[in-house]
Amino acid sequence: MYETVIKIDGMMCGMCEAHMNDAIRRVVPDAKKVKSSHKKGETTFRSESPVDDEILKNVVTDTGYTFISSQTFEK
Repeated sequence: MYETVIKIDGMMCGMCEAHMNDAIRRVVPDAKKVKSSHKKGETTFRSESPVDDEILKNVVTDTGYTFISSQTFEK
């Protein structure tokens, strides 16, 4: 199991968090425990395998936010 933390700029409210959660679930079908925080400026999720940074960058920018970075940790 892997945990990914994506740093994002531009989320302002709970609706922004919901948009990012939905977008992650669309591009990472096995994503579990998807959580976003506009206060922390991040989205986290767990998956069976690591997700390519380019996919994450594209989903964040396509949703209208700014991708800052992502880190994946093996759990």
